[in-house]
Amino acid sequence: MTDSPSPPDTEPAIRIIAMPADTNPSGDIFGGWLMSMMDMAGANVAYERAGGRIVTVAVDAISFHSPVLVGDLVSCYAHVARVGRTSLTTKVEVWVRGRSGGRPIKVTEGEFTYVAIDDQRVPRPLPAEQA
Repeated sequence: MTDSPSPPDTEPAIRIIAMPADTNPSGDIFGGWLMSMMDMAGANVAYERAGGRIVTVAVDAISFHSPVLVGDLVSCYAHVARVGRTSLTTKVEVWVRGRSGGRPIKVTEGEFTYVAIDDQRVPRPLPAEQA
């Protein structure tokens, strides 16, 4: 994963405020909560590229760089990194901005793999990419 000094120049796939219910006993946001936000962000772009239903099959990599705090504005940016016959991998970056503002910082990044499925939950080929 590359280390960039600012968030991607796109709209986030998900944006949410970290809330007290999502914290561990020390008051930091649970890593599992953050992973679920990342999975949803990756799934949003995977669903669009797949033209329909997808399932998560792997979390290929994840790196937690800094804690997320209650009240942080959490923005998850995702893009399709690889496409196979029935599967695709997304890269997800998580950037936060504190409640008092300031510049955003990258706190987490990871790769998630999804498989396109049909109504019977059987893998199906991905459609050709639209130009």
